[in-house]
Amino acid sequence: MTRHEAVRQAVSVAHQARREISPTSTPQEKADQLETLMLEGHTVQVMPPWLADVTREPPPGLPTGRFLMGDDPRLPAMPDRPALYDFYTCRVALNQTGIQHMLQSAALAQDKGLSDNVVLACILHDISVTNLVRTDHGYWAAQLIEPYVDAEVTEAVRYRQALRYFAEPDYDYDYPAFYREVFGEDYKPAEYLEAARDFARTQPWYDTAMQVVVNDFYAFDANVRIELNRFEGVMKTAFRNPIEGLGFDASASAHMWRTLIWPNNFL
Repeated sequence: MTRHEAVRQAVSVAHQARREISPTSTPQEKADQLETLMLEGHTVQVMPPWLADVTREPPPGLPTGRFLMGDDPRLPAMPDRPALYDFYTCRVALNQTGIQHMLQSAALAQDKGLSDNVVLACILHDISVTNLVRTDHGYWAAQLIEPYVDAEVTEAVRYRQALRYFAEPDYDYDYPAFYREVFGEDYKPAEYLEAARDFARTQPWYDTAMQVVVNDFYAFDANVRIELNRFEGVMKTAFRNPIEGLGFDASASAHMWRTLIWPNNFL
């Protein structure tokens, strides 16, 4: 299916949805009904990622029929040689809560006059949560960006995951009351997080990591909206976009960027 065909199909589905989806349905019901309509219009089957679906029993035997590979017409089309800004426009922005949190975090850092590397680390720190996986998302995000940023940015993104669990009086950072609410009063960070905290404190990039922590936790204002284009310059200068496009430069994390481009590939 070409991109033009995909656009025509999406428009057709949108018109059909207006006719068939009940306005009294809940948001979840509307989403389910819309996805059903979209899938019915495909000539191929779509197998979404299953990793987090721990309740579903896989069907026995091998699947049959033709399955989606490549561009998914339900997602915004990516350019042939995508840069970081394109990923935020076409993928990360699909999760408005997630992208606004990262942009608010970056805006707080920028308004304090912090360096472009700190601002970039704030922009990137939750990219795994929004588009890949939640577990150990600091490590996943760091691996994703490592070939394209200074080590200061990589390590700030990686170790901020551990540092946020521990109070740091020098940065006026307390263990968040929110964590006690969602994890329980008896939650104790795992030993590997304590070890990561201890290691980070000895490193020259520790301040950068703590700046991400501080500007991370206070960036959840539902009444504030930050535009992505505010950071277009930083995303072009502090992030080394490959001329081949992210995902096509044979870096150690190129496969992860391709996963963001084609998240529903069958294989």
